[in-house]
Amino acid sequence: MNALMGEITRDHRLISIQLEMWVNQSLAGKGITGVQAQLLLEILANRTGTSLTELHRLSGYSMASLSSLIKKLRDKGYIRVESCPWDERRKLLFGTEQGLRIRESADCAIREIQGRLYAGFSDEELRLLNRLQKKMRKNLSVLSQGGDREVPNL
Repeated sequence: MNALMGEITRDHRLISIQLEMWVNQSLAGKGITGVQAQLLLEILANRTGTSLTELHRLSGYSMASLSSLIKKLRDKGYIRVESCPWDERRKLLFGTEQGLRIRESADCAIREIQGRLYAGFSDEELRLLNRLQKKMRKNLSVLSQGGDREVPNL
């Protein structure tokens, strides 16, 4: 069973790397990476603005990594930062017109890779995979919440 878990873990990692590489290649001409595109799409989806903390909760990236990514998106003119009207300490992130123009390319690249990744999967298989991945994320969330630090054998 440990060998099977090891194989699944390696495959999961390789799939993740390949996804990232493919999206990066698809968006290279736009001057944006796959991770930046994902964040930009999250920001564009929220017309009332979103915060760094909310992006942290959604993505799982560290605040330091997010800050760096946000700075790059801002420098490229894809997003703008505004003070929150009800809390001056908090900053809200909004997409710009330039960010909206790149949305179609980012959406298209992501849809294409999803089509390739899930080709041949039935709706039932996709629902099962979704449930299993959520279970895995829940198992790992204990580690990020300061709970049991023991890592199971991989």
